[in-house]
Amino acid sequence: AERYDEMAAHMNDVGECPEELNAEERNLLSVAYKNAVGSRRVAWRIFSSVEQKERSKGSEEQAKFALEYRARVEAELQKLCDMVLKLLDGSLIGKAANDEAKVFYQKMK
Repeated sequence: AERYDEMAAHMNDVGECPEELNAEERNLLSVAYKNAVGSRRVAWRIFSSVEQKERSKGSEEQAKFALEYRARVEAELQKLCDMVLKLLDGSLIGKAANDEAKVFYQKMK
C-alpha cells in the first residue's frame, strides 16, 4: 500500500528535530513529499479531463461533481506544499551545515 501521506507527516516531525538531517533522511523526505504530491497531481489531471469531457457532452451536473472533487484535490495539494515549504523555510534550510544539504533543500523548494 502506498502510504506516502503518513511518510510525509513522519518526515515532517523528523525535520523539526533540532539535529540536521543526514543524506538518507533528506532522500526519504523528498520521496515522501514527491509521491504524496505526485499522486494528487495525477488525480487533478484526471478530474480536470473528466470535467472538460462532461461539459463537452452537455452534462453540467457531472461536470460540477468533477469540479468539486478537483477543488478538493487542489486544497490537499496546497496543504502539502505549504507544509513542506514551511518545514524547509522554518527549519531545514537554516540548520543545513553543508552546501550539499543547502542545495538539496533549495531544489526541493
